[in-house]
This record gives sequence, structure tokens and C-alpha cells, in this order.
Amino acid sequence: MDPPAAKRSRGSPAGPEERDAGAGAARGRGRPEALLDLSAKRVAESWAFEQVEERFSRVPEPVQKRIVFWSFPRSEREICMYSSLGYQPPEGEQDARVPFTRGLHLLQSGAVDRVLQVGFHLSGNVREPGAPGEPEHLYHVSISFDRCKITSVSCGCDNRDLFYCAHVVALSLYRIRHARQVELRLPISETLSQMNRDQLQKFVQYLISAHHTEVLPTAQRLADEILLLGSEINLVHGAPDPTAGAGIEDANCWHLDEEQIQEQVKQLLSNGGYYGASQQLRSMFSKVREMLRMRDSNGARMLILMTEQFLQDPRLALWRQQGAGMTDKCRQLWDELGALWVCVILSPHCKPEERAGWLQLLGTWNKLDVCPLEEGNYSFDGPSLQPTMAPSPGSEEQEEGEVAATGSRHTVFGRALQAGDLHWEDSHLQRILAGDSYSPSLTGTMGSDKSAFDPQGRPLWLGEPFPTACARVDTLRAHGYPRQALRLAGAIINTLRLQRRHQLESYKQQKKELLQKGATCITNPEGWVGHPLDPIGCLCRALLEACRLEEETLSLYPDSGPEKRKVAYQHVPVPGSPGESYLALALEVALLGLGQQRALPEGLYAQDKVVRNEEQLLALLEEVDLDERLVQVLRKQAGLLLEGGPFSGFGEVLFRESVPMHTCARYLFTALLPHDPDLAYRLALRAMRLPVLETALPVGEPHPTPLDSIPSNRFPRWFILGHLETRQCELASAMLTAAKGDPKWLHVVLGSIQQNIHSPALLFKLAQDACKTATPAGAPPDSTLLGIALELGLQVMRMTLNTMTWRRREMVRWLVSCATEIGPQALMNIMQNWYSLFTPVEAATIVAVTGTTHATLMRLQLDTARREELWACARTLALQCAMKDPQNCALPALTLCEKNHAAFEAAYQIVLDAAAGGLGHAHLFTVARYMEHRGLPLRAYKLATLALAQLSIAFNQDSHPAVNDVLWACSLSHSLGRHELSAIVPLIIRSIHCAPMLSDILRRWTLSAPGLGPLGARRAAKPLGADRAPLCQLLDAAVAAYITTSHSRLTHISPRHYGDFIEFLGKARETFLLAPDGHLQFAQFLENLKQTYKGKKKLMLLVRERFG
Repeated sequence: MDPPAAKRSRGSPAGPEERDAGAGAARGRGRPEALLDLSAKRVAESWAFEQVEERFSRVPEPVQKRIVFWSFPRSEREICMYSSLGYQPPEGEQDARVPFTRGLHLLQSGAVDRVLQVGFHLSGNVREPGAPGEPEHLYHVSISFDRCKITSVSCGCDNRDLFYCAHVVALSLYRIRHARQVELRLPISETLSQMNRDQLQKFVQYLISAHHTEVLPTAQRLADEILLLGSEINLVHGAPDPTAGAGIEDANCWHLDEEQIQEQVKQLLSNGGYYGASQQLRSMFSKVREMLRMRDSNGARMLILMTEQFLQDPRLALWRQQGAGMTDKCRQLWDELGALWVCVILSPHCKPEERAGWLQLLGTWNKLDVCPLEEGNYSFDGPSLQPTMAPSPGSEEQEEGEVAATGSRHTVFGRALQAGDLHWEDSHLQRILAGDSYSPSLTGTMGSDKSAFDPQGRPLWLGEPFPTACARVDTLRAHGYPRQALRLAGAIINTLRLQRRHQLESYKQQKKELLQKGATCITNPEGWVGHPLDPIGCLCRALLEACRLEEETLSLYPDSGPEKRKVAYQHVPVPGSPGESYLALALEVALLGLGQQRALPEGLYAQDKVVRNEEQLLALLEEVDLDERLVQVLRKQAGLLLEGGPFSGFGEVLFRESVPMHTCARYLFTALLPHDPDLAYRLALRAMRLPVLETALPVGEPHPTPLDSIPSNRFPRWFILGHLETRQCELASAMLTAAKGDPKWLHVVLGSIQQNIHSPALLFKLAQDACKTATPAGAPPDSTLLGIALELGLQVMRMTLNTMTWRRREMVRWLVSCATEIGPQALMNIMQNWYSLFTPVEAATIVAVTGTTHATLMRLQLDTARREELWACARTLALQCAMKDPQNCALPALTLCEKNHAAFEAAYQIVLDAAAGGLGHAHLFTVARYMEHRGLPLRAYKLATLALAQLSIAFNQDSHPAVNDVLWACSLSHSLGRHELSAIVPLIIRSIHCAPMLSDILRRWTLSAPGLGPLGARRAAKPLGADRAPLCQLLDAAVAAYITTSHSRLTHISPRHYGDFIEFLGKARETFLLAPDGHLQFAQFLENLKQTYKGKKKLMLLVRERFG
């Protein structure tokens, strides 16, 4: 980018040039700094140089030089802030891609030379090695600065990133680290003022000659304007000087490339579907926070630029037009944007006119149709941090009125706009922030200020909603006031403690009434976890930040991802509160927020935010290593949560739609278990409740209608119900695993699971986990835990018995294997009680079969008697299943009973009885084929005749599914002998009306003598004739079928089917000719057709051509 034009005009000389550029530089180590340098530093930081010139008629040249010298930034932190991030470095290239690091390497490699400072302008060359095989690159860098801030940069590399390039970094660091080696000159106008006319003309001509291709047109234009009397240039006193520093009216801020910021945000939003784009936008938000922490005005500038681009996102209008919600990533970015604006508006040091300008912008944006709304039913004007005794009558109606008063359209900027009404002038607030020793004795008015302190004399912060108070803490921390943030956080926690004390007293008075009623109403109209202002997170992060062990360092990677090493914390005492530490306070306030009983908000995103915020808080707590001091805090808070009544999510009575405590309870259970197992189990068992399901189910039905999960349409507001049920299952699994080896707690946990978990899929997962835990490799199994796994499995079977799912087969197999692990008695028990657990098909095909496989018997290691007992149990089961569902279980029963004659006969009789009761021909044929395979042809024949008696194949069903079964039955009867063949012919004639099929059977029977097949017991001398009994009846039936079928086909025949009909007549003739007078019968048949269908001339012509 090109350097800007001169900041202001210069017209008066400043005296002779001082040649010693380093005069007045920093003194040797250990020697006091000169008064001139101390004064010049202060002036250089806060006064524009024009103000210095106006204030003093003549400024000595040495003084000018010291002011100019100290006007360049002195800290590398700001250089780093403006030259790092802007993108998320890929893994393995973090250092190499950050401009600050690259610039530092260039400086250390000696790549910076020809550095010159002329007034408030720094220039130099930076050489950078090229790629392999390429020459090095030379970049000319120019930097303008004012009042210890870089105000503009220019580099030949044409960098198009958000912040300074590596070459600007290298030159800036050179000036900071080697300030005395930089040649220093006063502004160029001072030098020009010492020249006479000839010197000036020579200077200008040499300058034009050196750069004639670039400046000649401009030089000629300026010359023409100067020679023109009355021109604008002649009316202005003095002339511009780009090295003279800023004017009094010029803004004093660091250089920020606004155009590039807008362009990059626009590009990232257009790639919003990619994870990397969201990460880079979050990095930009982190940069805004970093600027705010440095109290850099560019933080607000950058946030304005980003907000404008967010509002210009074309997807907003599209989503609004379609009535669709934002993507989750986009919604999270908007949430962070809104929270940042709250921090900016609440700034404790901004000027009133700045805040007014920001509020005006926010008001304009807030009115835009595309401005996103804040999901959720939160009210900004919630209950104050008042230690109330109990909810006052009519408070719910008042709350509803307040919510309605806020208007139905609450955008993401609504909280920032309302924050504009807040201020920092409250005297009590000022005293809290001013020091750690604020107490009633320091106020001088004990009576009036008594309510502002707790009984221990510690300050409270009352009068505004808890989330708003926490937003103040976040603002103080964001703007670089960490100590003040901790003081206010302490006052807020004192208030919360006092409020909890009064709540417990109130609950004790109403406890009996509430327990009798068995229900309560929500006492917290807005939940603190998942709140848009994230109050609990703000307090925790502020407190934990004070306890970090490592020193604060320059963070080039705020979002460094999985490479982040574990943060270590230490106890830091709280001033004025002996025995307390900020680390303990962070744990206490996190548990207070997580354990708050609160209603689940409306809307998918608001509910998802509750879950996400809860997980973020627990992730913070899991970073803290628990010592004895923190364990005591855990035990105390766990006890208070259990006794918290309607104010606690762990209380004895819950509101129907309160947020479950499963995730928080799992953390507490794991943390408390090594130190106080009894308390850990009590807390986790209390948290197992899911009241929205309990109250929705009919009273007295411990096991609801079995489904994989309770359908969400029964609870249309609970979009995350499936997630909550999964967390409930994880808590139960953690308790089961921990209770291994302790029968008492195992049975208590089992009772809680059976009472509170209603999803069969999750119960099955629990059963599987318990079985796996109970049977570790290389160790004896835990019989109690195995029994619990089996009991859970049995419950799943009962719940899903009438509602088949695709996982039932898997569940049944697992149950059999689990019973096998326990022993033969458990296996026989599920066989004997199969009616309430399995369908007949499952019992016969899975339970009985799997329970008697060779692998199962080897696993059980049974003696002969016990093995026979198990087999008898399985056979009994199979017979019972066959009687209940012969259609699907008869064949499995026969297979299972093969080795026991009596059982096999009973199974066969069941099949015969079922055939009379309507067992389908397909199943009868299947069993008949099985009987033939077993070497029982007569029984197979019997079943085949029963099947044929039920069968009916129409004249046009020549592709009927039973064709192969009929042909097999005919082949079986032919192989048995003439008697069986004679008996089956009437059944064939009665059941089959398809002419081709009848002729096929007839032809097969005439090929060989009956009884000559492999199963035949009797022999015949020669094949049967078609004109003799019993085949003559079949022949007549086949001929009649051909005649009937022909007339049927001719009724609706079309010309395109004429060829098929001629082929059909050809097959009919073959059948006719099997009879002695077949030729005559066929001729009569054809004549009849010709007379009857003489109108079909073309068809009859084809008939004559083929058959005469």
C-alpha cells in the first residue's frame, strides 16, 4: 500500500541540525536516565508534535530529537499483536507461518539494512531469501508513527493479510532493539528551512532527476499551481511534511487495514460451511479481545468492521426468506459477536461520545430485518442479586409482564443496547473495585450501608441481575483490569452465598409442604448455564486466570487446538478472606451454576447451548487437579446441592421440565468417589431422574411402551431429549462400573436404572457394558454384576417384546450368551419363562438353538445328566413354540427334536394338527421336503397331499411360486408306487387348472414306471399309459384346461399376441395326441375355434397355415 500524504503542514524552522543522532539515548545500565529523556518520553506518548510546537515558540533541536526518538513504539507486544494470527496455521507449520516469527528470524539473520528515521517516518530495506533456485528478494519498507503507535505501513511485498507483514515486523523490531544504531534526522521540513534558494533549486532538481519517471508529472503540476497567483496552494501557509508527525486533531491509533479486514471477513463468511473458516473468525474475535485488553481503540474499530460484514452476509436474507434457522456454527459466531459488543459498550474507560456512537450503530443494526434474533426465553431484567427469603406472591405474573415488556423481537445486539444504560459511577461499586480492604468500617455510615455487606463484613453487589453483574466482570477482564475483575467477582460470590443461605432457610420452612405436594415451580426464571452472557463461565475464567502457574506470555495461537498442554493452577489467597483461594471460589461458583435448578429453554439452539455451555464449564473444572482443599469444597457443595430443595437440580423435588443434572453428577461422582463414596453415590443416584419423562408416563407403569427412545413428538420442546438420555445412561454406566464388587451399591444402582431409564436401546447398552465389566480377561467374573447385566437384558426383552426392532436378534443372542456366562440354571430359566421375553420364532430359532450348540455346551462344562436336562428344556421350549406358532416354528422344532423319538413324534403331530387348522401349503411343502431328506418318504407324501389340498393354481398361473413344490410332490408320489400315484391324481386335478403344468406332470409320469425311483418300495412292469387309469383322468383334465384357457385368451387377445397363441395351440396339440382319438379331438377343437372366432380373420388365417 502507498504511504499516506503528509499528516500536517510545516512552515517554521526549528534551528540547526544536530548531527549526533544518538544523543540523549538510553544511558548505560545502572545509571539514572536523563531528565530530558524522562520528559521527552512523557511528551512523546501523549502529545502530538504540533501541540508541542504551538505550546512553545521555539523548541531546541536536541529536545525535538529526543521527542522524535521516543515517539516510536517501545514494546514488542503491540508489534506482535498486529502481526500474528489472521489465519489458523496448519499443524506443524505454526511458527513458520506467523508474520511476527518470520520477521524475528529475518532480524536475527541480519536481513535489515539502510535504516533511516526522518522525523516520524522510518524506512529501511529487508532482504528475504528466495525459494530454492531463486534469487533473494529486496523489499523497501516505510513506517509512519506518532505517540508510540504505528499509524501507517508500506512494503514492497504487497502483503494482503489482516496485519503487518514479516518485513514491517523486522524493521520495527530493529528500531526497538537497535534504536541507537538508527540514523536519526528531524522532519525534512526542518532541513529544507536551512537551505537558500540555490540549494533548494538544486535539491528539487536532483530529486526529480533521481525519480523523473515517477514524480515528473506531479512536479510539473505543482510548479504550475505555485506560479499561478491566487491558486489554492498559494493560499495555504506552509507546506505538507510526511515526516512531521500528526496534528492535534488527528486520531491517535495503530494502523489497521480496514479494507483488508472487511474483505477477509466477507471471504470467510462465504466459506462458512468449513471448519477452518469458523476457526479463523474466532481467531479474529480473539484478536479483538486482545486489543481491548491492551486498551487499544482498534478493538472497537475492528469489531465494527466485522459486524458490518456479518450483517451483509447474503445467507441472512436467504434464511429469513425461507424461514430456516442458521447453521450452528454461524449462530455461535453471532453469539460471540453479541457478547463482544456487551464488553465494548460496558467499557469502564471509554469516552461518553464513543459509547454514544457505538450505541447509535447498534440501534441502526438492531432495526435491520436480517439482524438475527437471540433464541431462548431469557429476560435481561431477571431477578436481582438480592438475598430474598422466598419468591413473593405474584412474582410469576410480574416476570411474565417483564418478559412481554421487552418485546418479542430481541436481537443479538439487544443486551449490548441495554448495557448502554449501565454505568460505573456507583460509589459502592467504585469502592469494591478500588481495593481489597473495603468493609463497613470504612464507609463511615454503618446503618445505611449495612445491606451492602454480608454478616462477615464482606462487600456485596446488589441491585442488578446476576448475568449483568458477571458481564461487568468479563468487561473488566477484557479491558485489562484483572484485579478489579477479581474484586467484583468476590463481591458477587459473597452475594450468591448469602442468597443461598436465605434460600435454604426458606426451604426448611416449606419442606414438608413441598414434599407432600411432590412438585415445585421454577424459582430461577433464567438459567445461568447456557445464558447468552455466560455468567458462570465469566466468573470461572476470571478466577482461574488468577491461579495459573505459568507466567503470561505472548500468545501467537489463542486457538492452538490439541497441542495445548495442560494448564496448571495453584491456590492464590483471596485478600480479606482468610482461608479462601480464588481456585476454590472458581470450583464453588461453577458447581453453584451447574447445580442450579432451571427450566430447559425453548428452541433447538437455546437447548443445544445449555448442553454445550455445561460441557465447557466441566472441561474447565477437569483441568484443575483436586487437592485436599478442593475436595473439601466439593464435599461441602455436594451436600448443599442435595439439601437445596427447589433451588437445586439435585433437590428432593423437581420441576417437571427442569434441566437434568446427569453430566454434572458424573463429574462430581468421579471426583468424590475416592474420598467419600457414600456421598458420591447419593448425589449420582439423585441425579438419575429425568422428570419430564416420569410425569409424562401413566402412573403405575414402571416400564413404558417399549421403543428405542421416547419419541420427540411427545415432547416437542425437548429437541435434545435423546442427548440427555444418553448422558443419563453414561452416569448409570459409571456407577455400575464403580460399584463392581460391592453388591449393596450394585443393587441400589440397578433399582435406580430400572426406575429412571426408559429407553430400551440405552438399557441394552448398559447391560452390555455391565457384562463386559463383569467378565474381564484373565480374571474371575463378578457374579453380582453379571446378574445385574442379565436382569437389565431381561427388562429390555420385556419392554421390546411387542414392538419389534432391528436390534432384537442381536439382543436375544446377547442375552443367551450372558445367561451362559452365569450358568446353566440361568439359561434354563430364560427357556422356561420364554413367553414373557421372546416371540416363538426368537425362542425356537435363537434361544433354543444357541443354548444347545456345541460351543455353549463346552462353555458350560456340564455332566451327562445336566446336559440332558438342558436338552430336554430346549426341546420343551421348541414344542411350545411350535404349538403357538406352527407356521414359523414347526420346522425348527422338528430339527431340534431329531435325536429324541418321542419329541420328534410330538412335533410331527403338531404339524399334522396345524395342517388341519390352516397351516399354509408353502410351510407344509417345506416340512415335507425336510421329511424326505430325513428318509421318511411316506410322511413326506402325507404332508405333500395335505399341502396340495390347500393349493389352487389358476389357468394363467404357470409361474406360480408353488410350481416346483407341486412337481416335487408328483415326483415323490410316482417314486412311491402306483397306489400313491392314483391317490394324488384327484388332488392334482382339483388344485391345478393350469394346462401347461398339467401336461408337464402327465408327460413326466409317462416316462417311467411308478415305484422305480430311489424311494420306491414296489416295482411296476412298464410305464403307465396316458389313456389308462389313473392317468386318463389327468389327460382329460389337461385337455379340458387347454380348451378353457384357449377360449379365455381369445376373448381379449390383441394382434401382437397372435404368435404366442399359435405356440400355445402347438403345445395343446401335443397333449391332445396323447389320447387315442386325440387327432380327431384336436381337429374338432380347431373347427370350433374357427367358427366361434371367425371375425378374427388374421388369427384364423395363422391357425390354418399352422394346423390346416
